Order: sequence, then C-alpha cells, then structure tokens
Amino acid sequence: MKIALIGASGFVGTAVLKEALQRGHEVTAIARHPEKIAAAEGKLTPLAADVLNISEVTEAVKGHDAVISAYNPGWSNPDIHDVFLQGAQAIQAGVKASGVRRLLVVGGAGSLFVADGVQLIDTPQFPAEWKPGALAAREYLNIIKKEEDLDWTFLSPAIEMHQGTSGERRGHYRSGLDQPVFDEKGRSVISVEDMAIAIVDEIEQPKHIRQRFTVAY
Repeated sequence: MKIALIGASGFVGTAVLKEALQRGHEVTAIARHPEKIAAAEGKLTPLAADVLNISEVTEAVKGHDAVISAYNPGWSNPDIHDVFLQGAQAIQAGVKASGVRRLLVVGGAGSLFVADGVQLIDTPQFPAEWKPGALAAREYLNIIKKEEDLDWTFLSPAIEMHQGTSGERRGHYRSGLDQPVFDEKGRSVISVEDMAIAIVDEIEQPKHIRQRFTVAY
C-alpha cells in the first residue's frame, strides 16, 4: 500500500515507519523536519509539511491509500492542548480535501473508561503533566466521531506506553474498544513496537472503521 505517515519522526511515528517499511509498504514520511527521519531500507519518501496548514496536508497526502496520523506537538509544549486540536483538525480537513478516505489517528489513553461513566483522565491518579494533551485528545475523539465522510479509526494506546517499554517486540497484542485491556497482573501496557504492529494491521485489514479501539498485552 501507499501510506502517508504524519509525525513520522516522533516516538510512535518512528516505530510505525519501521513496521510499515518492513512489510513492504511505500511510505511518505511527513514531518516538519524530515531531516530527522533516519534512513531506512524500503520505499521511503521523507517530506516536509506543516500539519497546521490544511493545504499543505492536502498536497502531502494526495494519491495515497491511507493516512496514519501520529501527530503530537510535543508533551513539553506549553500550548499542547490548543496546538494538538488545531493540528488534528487541520489533518482531518486536509485528508478530506485530498480525496483519501482512510485515516487512522493515534490518540491517547486518557479517554478510556476505567469505570461506569469514569474516564482515566478524570481519576485522581492521572498525572497532571499529561492532562493538557490528554484533554485535547479526548476532545478530538468527540470531534472525529461526527466525521461521516472519512473511514476513520482512533487508536488509544495502553495506559502504559513509554520509553521504558521501547525495544520490546512480542509480535502480539489484544484489542478492546472503550475500556483498557488489562493483563493478568492488572496492568494495561504495550511497547511502542507492538502498538505499531496493531496500527499497520488495522491499515491492512480494517476492523474498526469509524470506531475507537485500544490495544495492550
């Protein structure tokens, strides 16, 4: 397939890029600074684009079979809430204008329900430093749920997915919809490499069109 990957130089994007190339897909790796994208074997085309600019997104993704958005303005960005929402909506609009129908968005785990009517982000244990970005991802999930033209999917990672789990590729995962997937120890965890497998699996064989889903071990 011909895949446009937005945020290809980030934590999640780097893993998705590697997974997609290993499977033989042709990937246009879109980033503000494509020089940060490491050379890799496979059909790779780095491309500079500003995701806040709808017309640039449109031109960048035109002609692809699917778009994966791993966009994140950076957890240390003091304006992450507003910038994430602006970027996510610009990507959505740009993809629609391009004529590509398939869009997979990597969101956050904060909007997963941990009890009846209670989302993870609203629990006392949720880290304050993650809250602005998580709130933005939750708000965007509610926005994209109203999208009727695109074949969209929103993926929430496991509650634990961080640098500490990087480097581990088990090659399997379990999936759920709006509640976290927990293992036998009561943890919701996955490596970024295995989340990348789930992302490319969903692009190759869609199972969650116009749905949010989550993955963990």
